[in-house]
Amino acid sequence: MGSGGALGKGLALGKGGLSAGFRGRFQPPQVYGRIGSLEVRLARKKSEIRRAQRLRYKVFYEEMAATPNALAMLSRRDEDAFDPIFDHLLVLDHGDANRKGWRRSKVVGTYRVLRQDIADEHDGFYTQGEYDIAPLIRSKPGYSFMELGRSCVLKPYRNRRTVELLWHGIWSYVRQHGVDVMVGCASFPGVDPAQHAAALSFLHHTASPPEEWRVSAHDHLRVDMNMMPQEALNMRAALKAMPPLIKGYLRLGAYIGDGAVIDRQFGTTDVLIILPVEHINSRYFAHFGAPDELAAPITQDFGPLN
Repeated sequence: MGSGGALGKGLALGKGGLSAGFRGRFQPPQVYGRIGSLEVRLARKKSEIRRAQRLRYKVFYEEMAATPNALAMLSRRDEDAFDPIFDHLLVLDHGDANRKGWRRSKVVGTYRVLRQDIADEHDGFYTQGEYDIAPLIRSKPGYSFMELGRSCVLKPYRNRRTVELLWHGIWSYVRQHGVDVMVGCASFPGVDPAQHAAALSFLHHTASPPEEWRVSAHDHLRVDMNMMPQEALNMRAALKAMPPLIKGYLRLGAYIGDGAVIDRQFGTTDVLIILPVEHINSRYFAHFGAPDELAAPITQDFGPLN
């Protein structure tokens, strides 16, 4: 889910689905919104997913601390076995293409999303590799879950406008498919949780879910987030030290799972985001629309979203 301005590899809102070419059926382009030269829509062919994978490589491996394997080094793409079953949300900048005519639009932001019905047809959610989310899903048979992950934005575009356009695309997708719960991993930079003791403790003390939404990291991966007693925390400083994406999820009403997980491949410390749609603060619906409204494309700038 997010480390710094790069958003984050896994929400996962932290690491699905088009994929016409991948899943063997044609889907017309699904455009969720435009602001100026930027457009948010689903990828509609394999070449667009490859462009998203190249953006992920640039952010995760060249800018951040992820360690590429031989195949990733050769292809200069971040890809895994889950990509074919995910839908890939893209933010494209049409500015250069419009000015020069022959150039393709630039992919400047991406998120991948996986719906529960698609996950059930394959090997489940990616997040299950770090957190035992299966019991939660089984306990909510009337809920439709969706995983988010591999989120990143090209450095020059890391501003509120791009991020909110990307979120508008996610929210439009959620309403279009009747999703009830979003889950995924969000990231702190580095593999030493002690460097984030205040922020992780803040999450433990203030964002732990009630028992019915509780999910824990797998025992062999779990790192205790309760590193500092609540009375010893400088709450304001701890919140300031939080990656922006995680703060955004907290504002929306997200819960945090029990325990952090160190992802050595990506050089991050991950936490689990659990965001029931029914718990999202209703004031955000003025910007993005209520869950039961028909998703409509946006064509203008957002107002302030704090």
